[in-house]
Amino acid sequence: MSGPIYPAARMLAGRLAEHFAQLVPRDAVPEAPPLPDAETIEAIVDAAFWASLQHEEGYAPEISLVFLPPERAGNPLLLAAPLPLGPRALARLAPAVERPGIHLGVWRERGELRVWGTTRSIPSFCFVLEVEGPGLLVVKHRLREDSSKFRNVAVFEGEQVKLVRPEPGDVSDHPALLRSLLAPESAAADAAVDVLIRLAVSMRAHKRGGTLLVVPSGTDSWRQSIVRPIAYAVEPAFAELERLTRSSGEGEASHAQAAIGQAVEAIAGLTAVDGATLVTDRYELLAFGVKIARPDGQPQVDRVVLTEPVEGGVETVVGPVELGGTRHISAAQFAQDQPNAVALVASQDGRFTVFAWSPRERMVHAHRVETLLL
Repeated sequence: MSGPIYPAARMLAGRLAEHFAQLVPRDAVPEAPPLPDAETIEAIVDAAFWASLQHEEGYAPEISLVFLPPERAGNPLLLAAPLPLGPRALARLAPAVERPGIHLGVWRERGELRVWGTTRSIPSFCFVLEVEGPGLLVVKHRLREDSSKFRNVAVFEGEQVKLVRPEPGDVSDHPALLRSLLAPESAAADAAVDVLIRLAVSMRAHKRGGTLLVVPSGTDSWRQSIVRPIAYAVEPAFAELERLTRSSGEGEASHAQAAIGQAVEAIAGLTAVDGATLVTDRYELLAFGVKIARPDGQPQVDRVVLTEPVEGGVETVVGPVELGGTRHISAAQFAQDQPNAVALVASQDGRFTVFAWSPRERMVHAHRVETLLL
């Protein structure tokens, strides 16, 4: 390389190379995937960044790149003539590989990085770079061979770069959703928490903004914080997602996950309707288009703790109005008045905030988590 065109690629390449080198000790896991050096990471990030700014027939590329030799990939699709790694080649290939779970394989041949084909199966801990949108790249890796979860390592967004904090610290005071996002490798295999994460990802994906209120099942104390009558109440509660989640361990796994995915998309789609969507912690749908109100006699929320799980992130206390508009203010109010509930808010610009009452801080905690959902 004669020099970086995308400065952030060189700025972070060394840090990322160190991160992947420390993931798995070579002597402990001899079959661990090959490690990219700083020069390789810089080249892959640079090519992907400029590819993300190109358009093919009006569409922005969405690509997943994995640094891996074809012989280490599962059932690889091999190109007869591997392509030199470059923005134009990546943009042209993007329409063929934009579906989830397909990776373009990148490896060195005679000293040059080339795209050798595609694969759907990759080993744990290998370097993965996903192009999520124009100028938006995410570095990640799989956690385990038997897991479909990925851990995000870094997010490039134009000139801004965020490194996801590697150690979550004390997450005991966080909602289950946050504990699973911040420490996925240590979280128990909890289908309900996984569904909440999938709902959050789907809420972001429709790009209309929305609010999801998760309330304890078996109680109706949440009604004190809702404007009545409810325009779109659901009676009886719609329990498809609850039933699928409860029975997800039965029968054929891929069929069960596909059914859960369809139910998640349906409920997340309701959050695009003006107002909040209301579900129990068992994922029974109670209502959508709900308006939040402060109960009589309850104080107005005037400050929240704001954190983001990235390196250099500083805990601050801010007014809810500093987080966004009416949607964020009402969600913070709901979390204050309903301390056993959680409010998830997706913004149209992609920001995602989880509001939950913190007993330790004795105020609402606003968790900015979009870097974990990409």
